[in-house]
Amino acid sequence: MTPGGAGVAQRHDQPTGGPAGLLGIGYEPGRAPGARSAVVDGPYGGNDGMYGPDNAPYAPLMASRSGDDGTDRGAAPDIGADLASYTADEVLADYLHQQSADFLRSLRLHRESGSDAEGAGEAARQLRRAARRISATLHTFRPLTEEAWADQLRSELGWLSGALAREQACAARRERLMAALQRLTGRGPERSDRGDRTGRAERGKRGDRTTTGPATGSAASSAASSAAPAGDPDPDGALAAGAARAGALLDRQLTLARTRAHSAALQALGSSRFHAVADSVAVLASEAPLARTAAELPADEALPPLAEQAHRRLTEAVAALPLSRAGYPYNAAALAADQRQDAPWHQVRMLVRLSRYARELIAPEAGDLLLAEAGRALEWHRDAAEAAAAAAAAARTPRIAPATAYALGVLHADQRHEVEAARFAFGRVWLPRTPDRKS
Repeated sequence: MTPGGAGVAQRHDQPTGGPAGLLGIGYEPGRAPGARSAVVDGPYGGNDGMYGPDNAPYAPLMASRSGDDGTDRGAAPDIGADLASYTADEVLADYLHQQSADFLRSLRLHRESGSDAEGAGEAARQLRRAARRISATLHTFRPLTEEAWADQLRSELGWLSGALAREQACAARRERLMAALQRLTGRGPERSDRGDRTGRAERGKRGDRTTTGPATGSAASSAASSAAPAGDPDPDGALAAGAARAGALLDRQLTLARTRAHSAALQALGSSRFHAVADSVAVLASEAPLARTAAELPADEALPPLAEQAHRRLTEAVAALPLSRAGYPYNAAALAADQRQDAPWHQVRMLVRLSRYARELIAPEAGDLLLAEAGRALEWHRDAAEAAAAAAAAARTPRIAPATAYALGVLHADQRHEVEAARFAFGRVWLPRTPDRKS
C-alpha cells in the first residue's frame, strides 16, 4: 500500500475505497458509491458557530481570504525549516506522545463526568479530537511507522470515534433542523396541533388572497411542490400549517436516533474492544512504535516530503471539484440531492484535515489559516447535506399529511441551499479572487 493510498481522491461515479479508520471517516465495503460510514468526525462543534442561520454565510470566509495578491491557494506550504536539528522519530514520537496523553486525559474526564451530560460531551469531543490527530499522523507518515501496528490502531480509533460521534451528530442535526424550521416560518416547532389549527383559521380568513412564500420556497424540490395541499393557493400558509407537525416528526425521529446512539456509545465504552484500544494508546503515550529508518533520517528530509504528498493529493482532489460553477452564488448546482455529487466534497474535507494535521506536526507554531477556514466551510457543507438527507428521510414517512410533507420538502430545499452556499464559501477561500469574481 502506498503512503496515503486511501486518501487519493476518486471520481464520484466510481466506488470509493479505503480503510474505515482514516480520520474516523471511512468508506465501507458494500456501501453505495461515495457513501460514508457512520458520522465519526463530527460536528458538530467544529465550525465555531461561524455559519449559523443568523450569520451571513459568506462574509467570514471572504473577508479573511480576499486573495487580492493573486497567489495560488493550492500551493504547498513552506514547511520543514526548523527540523534540521531533529531526527524523524523524535518529531513523530513527541507529537504522538502529546496526542496520546490528551486522549487518555479526555478519557479520564469522561469517566469522571458521571451524570454531567455537558461535561461528558465535551470530554468525548476532546477524545475524538486526539483520536483524529493520531489517526491522521499514522496515515500520513505511515512509511516511518510499524505499518501493521499503525493500521490496526488507526482502524480501531475510527471505530471508537464513530461510536462516540453518532449521539452528538443526531443532537446537532436536530438543533439545526429545528432552527431552520423556525427561521423559515417564524414559528417554533413546539407549537404543535394548536398552532396548526390557528394557521388553518388564518388562511381561511385570508380567503383566496395569495402571499409571497419564503425565499427558499421558490427553489423547493419537486417533491415539496407535489406535496403541497391540493387547491391551496397560499404556499406560505401551507408551510406554516405543516411546520409544527414536521418539527414534531423530526424531533421524534432524531431523538430516537440519539437515544440509540447513546446506548451504543455506552456499550462500546464498556466493551473489551474499547479497553484494547485504550491499552494501545497508553503504549503509544510512552513508546511510539516507529520504523528503524525513522531514527536514522533527519526530520527535515523525511517528514516534509510526506506532508507535501498529503497536500498534493488535496490539491488534486480540489482540482476535480466544479469550483468554476460553485464560485457563482445561486447557481442551483447543489439543489438536487445526489450522494455521488456530495461525495467528492466529503473526500476533500478528509484530505484538508490530513494536510492540516501534517502541517501541525511539522510546524505547530505556524497554523495554516487557509486550511482551517477551508475545513470549516466543508464541515458546514457536510452538516447541511446530512440535515437535508434527514429531512428527505422524514418526508418518506408513510401516511403523513400533505402539509407536513410540503414543509419537509421546503426544509430539504433550504438545507440544499446551505450546501450550495458552503461550496461557494469554500471556493472563495481556496481560489484567488479574480476581477470577474469580485463580490
